[in-house]
Amino acid sequence: MSEGDIPSELPKGWARVRLGDILNRIEAGKSYKCEPRPASREEWGVIKVSAMTWGDFDEGENKAVPAGFPFNPEYEIRPGDILLSRANTAAYVGASVLVRKCRPRLLLSDKSLRLIPAEGIDREWLAYLLSSPNIRDQISERATGTKDSMRNISQGALADIECLLPPVEEQRRIVAALEEQLSRLDAASDTLRVSGQRIDRYLQSVLHRMTSAYEPVRLKDVLVSGLTNGRSVPTRAGGFPVLRLTALSDTYVDLAQRKEGDWGEEEAAPFLVQQGDFLIARGNGSLSLVGRGALVADVPTPVAYPDTMIRARLDASKILPGYLRVIWSSLAVRRQIESRARTTAGIHKVNQKILESIEFPLPDLPTQRALCAQWSSTEQQARHLAHTVSVSKRRSAILRRSLLAEAFAGRLVPQDPADEPADALLARVRAEREAAGATKSRRRSPRRAPAQRKRTSDTAPAPDAPPPPRADTPALTAATQPTLDLEIPS
Repeated sequence: MSEGDIPSELPKGWARVRLGDILNRIEAGKSYKCEPRPASREEWGVIKVSAMTWGDFDEGENKAVPAGFPFNPEYEIRPGDILLSRANTAAYVGASVLVRKCRPRLLLSDKSLRLIPAEGIDREWLAYLLSSPNIRDQISERATGTKDSMRNISQGALADIECLLPPVEEQRRIVAALEEQLSRLDAASDTLRVSGQRIDRYLQSVLHRMTSAYEPVRLKDVLVSGLTNGRSVPTRAGGFPVLRLTALSDTYVDLAQRKEGDWGEEEAAPFLVQQGDFLIARGNGSLSLVGRGALVADVPTPVAYPDTMIRARLDASKILPGYLRVIWSSLAVRRQIESRARTTAGIHKVNQKILESIEFPLPDLPTQRALCAQWSSTEQQARHLAHTVSVSKRRSAILRRSLLAEAFAGRLVPQDPADEPADALLARVRAEREAAGATKSRRRSPRRAPAQRKRTSDTAPAPDAPPPPRADTPALTAATQPTLDLEIPS
């Protein structure tokens, strides 16, 4: 049995259920015509897709709702809400969070869902369950869309996900055990995060001291020819190779990250990469990755670049390709790119005009060579430290995943025979739903044929109809099924 699988033998007192069985309802957010600027605390804002990662909620990641634009305040996010990312990149679709604190006047977007647990389901337990390996794996399997773009999980698919339900008292024991163990991991993770930030700050400080004394130039001033976009090429087995966007790293282009495209060598010829080319990402869902550049160090076999990249060919009499690789990673360049990038459908983009205007300091060629040699030594030391931090993060993530897997398979805390079994809890939940459904049925007026309605209206005034139930918060019944700080590796 793999780590994320549900055990075939149920722990004592547990029950096999679907998420829809233990939720009162799933509430979908609403789409708003928003302005790109963030909303202040005094105005209504809509949360962005990037606001939610596994276990994290960044209330600063939001957009403003234009004044006078109609909206329903029932979509407002409040502390205690359990939110789930309905539409996101492959790494973050289904990302869930229990909102601990949140500013007022912040609205749920149409790319997010709010999960309302049934009576008797511990809210903290449910939040941990949603981040467990079993749930994450099932969400990944059921999400639709392409792996390289946005993925979606529907309300119906989410409600149909299988899980195990422990007794109420054991839910609370699981939460207590997880909080004790995960708090230690969180403290260690914070230390690793700070260490990583210090390494980045050290590199930026060194780079600034090395280059700040020189006069700035624009990227367009050091090109031998204009910037050029790549070409969009469908996949076809046996076709001419084209790079994937994943080929761009923080340093050099990984030419092994390629696919076979639906074109031939003659069509691909204008888009072939050469040694010394500098490739830049046109767009990305993450603002920190848009405009990232990498250098082509060597081209052992021909390959073209796609429309997701922009190629810069440098004037060797003015700038060393290695120097551009170094200075392009500077904080000053990143600030320019991120401040000028445009956002479309949640994707941050840059174009040739924006990139041509990016400025950076440029010394003469001999000084560039000396700076590149000095930087190489500094970068090597920083890489060694960063590798140590990365290995520790992976170990922490694996331990976190294992703890969650054990907890929701019934192996983290002992079962207590005195606990009321989960079947009794499920029976109460079903009874409450049936009672609520019967109450709604009695309140509805019997349906009459059109002729009957006309005769009644001719003879007597119709009684006031009761208000309709909220359409945006359907109960998860069989009849109406709606259509923690670390990135945990799957």
